[in-house]
Amino acid sequence: MQKGSPSLTSIISAFGRAYHSRFDQPKVFDDYLAERLISEDEYEEIKANMIQGIGFFNEELAQKWKGHSEQILKWITQVQLSPTPLARAAYCEGVLLNEVRLGAKQYVILGAGLDTFCFRRPELQDTLDIFEVDSPMTQEFKKKKLEQAGFEIPSHLHFVPMDFSKAFSGQPLIEAGFTGKKTFFSLLGVSYYLTKDELSSLLAHLFALVPTGSSIVFDYADETLFEAKGVSNRVENMVKMAAASGEPMKSCYSYSEMERLLEQCGLLIYETLTPEKINERYFSNRQDHLSAFETIHYVHAVKK
Repeated sequence: MQKGSPSLTSIISAFGRAYHSRFDQPKVFDDYLAERLISEDEYEEIKANMIQGIGFFNEELAQKWKGHSEQILKWITQVQLSPTPLARAAYCEGVLLNEVRLGAKQYVILGAGLDTFCFRRPELQDTLDIFEVDSPMTQEFKKKKLEQAGFEIPSHLHFVPMDFSKAFSGQPLIEAGFTGKKTFFSLLGVSYYLTKDELSSLLAHLFALVPTGSSIVFDYADETLFEAKGVSNRVENMVKMAAASGEPMKSCYSYSEMERLLEQCGLLIYETLTPEKINERYFSNRQDHLSAFETIHYVHAVKK
């Protein structure tokens, strides 16, 4: 990814959600608006790149399925691309909606990318203020996509341009209308790319802004990240692709290590989902290639 460009990860993630909504049954997470934020040219370009890359993912299948592009795309998307973005979004939004019922008034999406929650749940306009935090380039890219797709930005959606992974500041949030009300945060697909000190500092700064009972959902990689292979070497491939894109994965945690880090930030783990639990909850009894990613865990943590 070139410096100053919108997040490639956000575009690929939106592609995975769009593909799932269009082709897969049953749905793990139906982001039926994702495809409206990707042009047909962009969709076809990503599709072509994925198909051309089958040799990297699985040389045997590259030979076996030569000329069967849709079969190749389905395999790459379902095995490598979609499982974690789909399941973590389903988990996060389920927790969020429960937190809203319990009195959360603000939702802060860290690394929002091309998230469509605001537009899929318009009934929350008078209940929940939504703050999307991401790099300035990614946010400008998203605003352009929203305009092209005919979306009108509602009054309860606030864009907060910030490279929070380098230096988080609460001031841009406050200037965008953020207050000290009960808040729910999401931090999806981010923790792997931060050092442990950076994650700890980010969480401490976030929760200094909000009252007791505020909470966060995020995903993290366990201590096997840099040794595990996974189905068709997909864990190893994920680590290699991140390094090749210029965004190397930096951190993994044992459960006890994550528990200590959160405790130091004044947070308690309310719920954690292991890969086995994720697979049982979101991918059981499927007849396709979708399954929970090895090494990836989800956490819902609450401020004491």
